[in-house]
Amino acid sequence: MSMSLGIEDVTADRCCAPLSGPLLGEDEAAELSRVFKALADPVRLRLLNMIAAASGGEVCVCDLTGPFDLTGPTISHHLKVLRQAGLITGERRGTWVYYRPVPAALTRLSGLFAAPAPS
Repeated sequence: MSMSLGIEDVTADRCCAPLSGPLLGEDEAAELSRVFKALADPVRLRLLNMIAAASGGEVCVCDLTGPFDLTGPTISHHLKVLRQAGLITGERRGTWVYYRPVPAALTRLSGLFAAPAPS
């Protein structure tokens, strides 16, 4: 004698839609984990935001030190980590360095978790 507990058998149905986007390979996941490690620091995250939000598309390092209670060398270290992660580029002009975001890197990150467009 079978006793019903009010549980519907759904083994014949899928629980969700199949994956439709490209999946990360091991190498790409390792590369992206380094980028996310760079972004895991609140100072670096704020620096990237400031650089990406700069009018004119770039910002002088002299404008990046004021908002933080950190020394210049510490800010330089954080900027170096962002550069090594491929998120920003810098160009020296005289004694100052001007930083710009790398649009392709930011687009890649923003699309990483985007839901696919409905078909």
